[in-house]
Amino acid sequence: MLFAPNEKGQGLVEYALILVLVAVVVIVVLALLGPPIGNIFSNVVKAV
Repeated sequence: MLFAPNEKGQGLVEYALILVLVAVVVIVVLALLGPPIGNIFSNVVKAV
């Protein structure tokens, strides 16, 4: 066996931690790059 019988929920917890980490990274990236990307789209709309 790869896992001990008393560690059933460990995989689920690890997946949850990975999802939380990915969510935090996405939020930080959007917070940093959101305004400049918004300005680019505003300039494109003004140009059109």
